[in-house]
Amino acid sequence: MAHDTPIIFAVGVLGNIASFICFLAPVSTFYRVCKKKTTEGFQSVPYVAALFCSMLWIFYAYIKKGEILIITINSFGCFIETIYLAIYITYCPKKARMFTLKLIFLFNLGGIFLIILLTHVLAKERAARLEILGWICVVLSTSVFAAPLSIIKVVIRTKSVEFMPLPLSALLTISAIMWMAYGILLRDIYVTLPNIVGVTFGIIQMVLYAMYRKQKPVKDQKLPEHKGDINDENLASTVTNTNHEVIPQLVEIEIGEEKKEQKQVQDEPEKNQDQTERNNNINKTRELGGIQVQQQKKG
Repeated sequence: MAHDTPIIFAVGVLGNIASFICFLAPVSTFYRVCKKKTTEGFQSVPYVAALFCSMLWIFYAYIKKGEILIITINSFGCFIETIYLAIYITYCPKKARMFTLKLIFLFNLGGIFLIILLTHVLAKERAARLEILGWICVVLSTSVFAAPLSIIKVVIRTKSVEFMPLPLSALLTISAIMWMAYGILLRDIYVTLPNIVGVTFGIIQMVLYAMYRKQKPVKDQKLPEHKGDINDENLASTVTNTNHEVIPQLVEIEIGEEKKEQKQVQDEPEKNQDQTERNNNINKTRELGGIQVQQQKKG
């Protein structure tokens, strides 16, 4: 058994509880989706990635043996993320639906199958197989923990914590601390490393919240993942949603240029009218001056 002491088991249970609540965090979002029957433009990439990671950790725990706590929480993760994706596919636009289905077949079916095949082909012994699978889990989990980078960028840019609620940020940090402690107690580097990254980003979020908590919320500002709909170019996007930061900025620039051109078009008639009035005034002045000269000559 992996849980040699009650302390390790207790820390693992606390990690399960914290992760369980984190998995339920998007429930309000998908309740709104079902109620409005629209996905409101947000993307499915984080949910596909979360499902993929949960599936990998279950396989890791299966290979390692005795990791019942990792299996339980990630089994629930697979269950709830599948429900989220089913709701998303039901109410999202056709283009977004096709994009999401491609991701699911590419990662959650093809990717998992390929990883299982490679770990059995490349590594005949369980220890070597566990090492390969462990580092794959570390890389993917670290990428998921890097997701708050987009939110951190928004907070720094807007100087507002409107999009970074303290309860969720604190809960994610606590969850990362619990699993980091669990990995340290088990001397499992593959569980420990990604959660060190999670704790680091969690502390950064806490510091930013302390800095900007008194700032007024920014009106009409949306999260990067909620800006615009999905297009084929977003296929290169990772869990950090970098492309979604760029696309809205380009749209805003284009809109700004269009507004500028429209303003110039609107201003041109006004300028022409002003110029015409000036010319008329000059002509009238010249005419009056000519009349005065003629009157002086007549006098």
